[in-house]
Amino acid sequence: MTGRKNTPYGNNILIKGLGPILNRNTILRRLTELPPKPPKTLPRSKLERLHALVSLIDLHIPSLEGARIYETIDVMLCRGYHNRNPGDPKTWQMISGETGFNSHHRAPAMSSIVASNSGMGKTQSILRVLETYPNQVILHNKFPNLVGPHPQVVWLSVDAPSSGKSSDLAENLMRAWDDTLEQYIPNYIPRFTSALSKDRRDGQKMLNEWRQVALAGYLGVLHLDEIQNLFKQATLKQRRVRNKQESTPELSIVEDKCLKWILLLLNTWQIPVIFSGTLDGVGALTKRVSTTERITTGGFHKLLPFTKTNPGNWKIFFTQLLRYQYVKKPLPDSENFRQLVLELTAGVPRIILALWISAHRVAFERREDSLRLEDFEKAANTYLAPLKPAVAALNSGDPVKMAKFDDLLPRDDGIWESFWNPLS
Repeated sequence: MTGRKNTPYGNNILIKGLGPILNRNTILRRLTELPPKPPKTLPRSKLERLHALVSLIDLHIPSLEGARIYETIDVMLCRGYHNRNPGDPKTWQMISGETGFNSHHRAPAMSSIVASNSGMGKTQSILRVLETYPNQVILHNKFPNLVGPHPQVVWLSVDAPSSGKSSDLAENLMRAWDDTLEQYIPNYIPRFTSALSKDRRDGQKMLNEWRQVALAGYLGVLHLDEIQNLFKQATLKQRRVRNKQESTPELSIVEDKCLKWILLLLNTWQIPVIFSGTLDGVGALTKRVSTTERITTGGFHKLLPFTKTNPGNWKIFFTQLLRYQYVKKPLPDSENFRQLVLELTAGVPRIILALWISAHRVAFERREDSLRLEDFEKAANTYLAPLKPAVAALNSGDPVKMAKFDDLLPRDDGIWESFWNPLS
C-alpha cells in the first residue's frame, strides 16, 4: 500500500506508514463486512445451516456516521503525529521530560466521543476503522535520533475497568501495550512485568509510567471504551425517587484521578483519545463545559437505532439481511416484514441479528422448510424474552421507562451534540 503524499503535515516519518487518505466511498467499502451467503443448494442438516447462519453476527454495514468516525480518527491521528514529529527537537524534550519544556505553544491533542445505547455497534465501528490502517505497529529500521530499529504503535484500544479505579485502568493499558508489541516484535520482553507484579499498586504512578512508554513508542491514538465504567450508578433507592420525579439519576466519578490524568494526556502529552460508551456515561463525562470542550475537539458521533422515520439506512441494512435466509422457502421483502422486525428489536442492530438467527431456530423446528413472520414473533417471545422490557422501553421513548435500565439512561446532550451535527 502506498504511503501518504502531498499532505499538509510535511515530511513526517510517523505519518508515511498510515496508508493513503481515503475518499468516503472507499471508506464505506473498507468498513463493510458481508459474511458468506447461503449456497444455492442448502445442506439437508438444519444444524449445519445454523452453524453457517451464526456467521451473520459479523455482518457490518456502515452508516454515513460510520464513515464520519473514520474521518474523525484519521484527522486526530495525523494531527497528533504532526504535533509529535520526531524531526522536531521539542518532541524529544517532551518525551524525555526535559526541565523547562513548555507544551503551551501547542494546542491540546484532539479527542472525540462515540456514544450510543448498548447494541448499536459503537465499539465495532471504531475497531473496524482502526483496523483499516496497514499495521497496528510499524517497525522502523531507521528512526530520527535513535540507533537501531524502533516501533511506532499506531493505535491501542482498551476498556475502562469495571472498578473505575486508576490502578486497574493502568493495568489494562499496560497489558494491552505488551500484548500488542508481542505480536509484532520477535522475542519481545514485556515492559511492565515489574509494575504489574506488585501487590500494592499506586495507580497514578502506574499511569505515568505507561504514559512515558506510550510517548516513546509514539502511540498515535488511544481508544478508551466503556467510559461509563469510570462512573458509579446511583443507588436503587435514589433511582426510584428520581423516577417518581420523572428525572434521571446522576452518575458520579469513581476516582477523579482517572479523568484528570486523561485530560493531562490530551493537554500536555499530545496523545489523541477517542472515547466510547453508553449515553449515561458520556453524559456524565460531559457534565462540565470545560471538560466537554476538551474532549470533543475532534467530534461527537451518536449512533442511532434504525427507525420508521429514517428508512434509508434501514432499507440498505434489511436488503442485505434478506439474503441470509437459510430455508428453501424464504420470506419476500415487504413493508410488514420490515416494520415487524423494527418493532420487535427497537431498531438495535445487535438485537436484529439475534432475532434473525433465533427466528431461523424456530423455523427449523418445523418440517416445512420455510421462514414465516410468526417465527420472528415467537423468537422474540422465547429466545429473546429477557430483552422484551428493554425493547418496549426503547420503543416508547419514555425517559422514565428507559431509566429502569442502566445503559438506556437518556442524557441532555443537545448543547454539545449541536456542535457536530452535519450541515443541512
